[in-house]
Amino acid sequence: MSQISGFSKLSKLEKIDWLTEHYLSDYPSAKTIIKQYWNSDEKLQKLHDEFTENTISNYYLPLGIAPNFDIDGQLFAIPMAIEESSVIAAASKAAKFWLEKGGFSTKILGTTKVGHVHFNFKGDPSVLKTFFEDLKPKLFSETAPITKNMEKRGGGIKAIKLIDKTSELENYYQLYCTFNTVDAMGANFINSCLEQFGQTLEEQAKTYEAFSSKQTFPEVIMCILSNYVPECLVRAEVSCPIAQLGNTDEEAQQFVNKFTQAIKIAEIEPYRAVTHNKGIMNGIDAVVLATGNDFRAIEAGVHAYAARNGHYSSLTHVSAKDGIFKFWIEVPLALGTIGGLTSLHPLVKLSLGMLNHPSAEELMRITAVAGLAQNFAAVNSLVTTGIQKGHMKMHLMNILNQFEANEKERADAVEYFKTHTVTHSEVISLLEKLRA
Repeated sequence: MSQISGFSKLSKLEKIDWLTEHYLSDYPSAKTIIKQYWNSDEKLQKLHDEFTENTISNYYLPLGIAPNFDIDGQLFAIPMAIEESSVIAAASKAAKFWLEKGGFSTKILGTTKVGHVHFNFKGDPSVLKTFFEDLKPKLFSETAPITKNMEKRGGGIKAIKLIDKTSELENYYQLYCTFNTVDAMGANFINSCLEQFGQTLEEQAKTYEAFSSKQTFPEVIMCILSNYVPECLVRAEVSCPIAQLGNTDEEAQQFVNKFTQAIKIAEIEPYRAVTHNKGIMNGIDAVVLATGNDFRAIEAGVHAYAARNGHYSSLTHVSAKDGIFKFWIEVPLALGTIGGLTSLHPLVKLSLGMLNHPSAEELMRITAVAGLAQNFAAVNSLVTTGIQKGHMKMHLMNILNQFEANEKERADAVEYFKTHTVTHSEVISLLEKLRA
């Protein structure tokens, strides 16, 4: 292992040479593998190199399609970028299942995003409150150059509030700021506004007589957006008569009873809720990635929302009343369809094209549906055949590839496992027999 100074200033080839010499000396094919994933189009590769820092190669994920999604009466084929076996197959199966029962319906419940100016103040709270009321018009006017274009698109700053948090942390206050960023995710816009708020706050405080006489100026700690967006919310739902969920009324009711109990378990048991919601995020993250959005921000906000009532709980809910089955999700999704990778990455552009160039609200609807479909498919499997039967059949190809099975071995394995349970050891055993 070796320390290095000025690594970022090295060329890509020099970075690779240093890396393979000091950290990959046991991998003689390392350079070949790294270069295998370069794009042959130099212009396209340069574009990828400049997405982030110290780039040495590209890391591929499969981009798949889940067709047959009826969302609010419009048919979609949803792009999904994910490596996990059976996710796209499960989503597609759920889409087809609900296509015959009226499809998915959605509703935008809010599009508000949040940011804060976090600051300390040791003086009289009433003086600070008076100062803030005097300051507020200045906060709006001094951010006017930043908000001008956003306001033309129908967005901008919605509100700025002074929040006293001193009961939780000594001397701590915040400006709680809300925004509408329309079709942009808006992180850069929000952070630029917040930093100007912080600068204006400190500058104006220095000339405010009630502060200067006592030398109790507010001190800005940081200005930053929040990825917790409980008011940027979308609901997606499916429903149908209970009788349509089985071949007989008894079978349908038994399915509904087990399905409902499974969801109720996820609502009260955090151990189950985490895995339950992870399955939802299989669908959501795959669409977020395919459309060039920030899945880390989405994950953080969604899981915070799942714990908003003091304990971690299911994001999906179910009811079965008066002969009608309803299954729904309400989830915060701060997504964008302009800016960032959406205008740079060629496959992101194509993914948005597949979705008919959606607005941010439309993408929220589509993404929430993908999460709901994935969850329905997973819970359906859990309460009927079990999760492993379908998952391991999809995983079979990964195991065969791991052991470099040829085409005949792959065909024989697929035929064999039509009537046998797929396990890692069973696949190895079959390959050994075939090769003997």
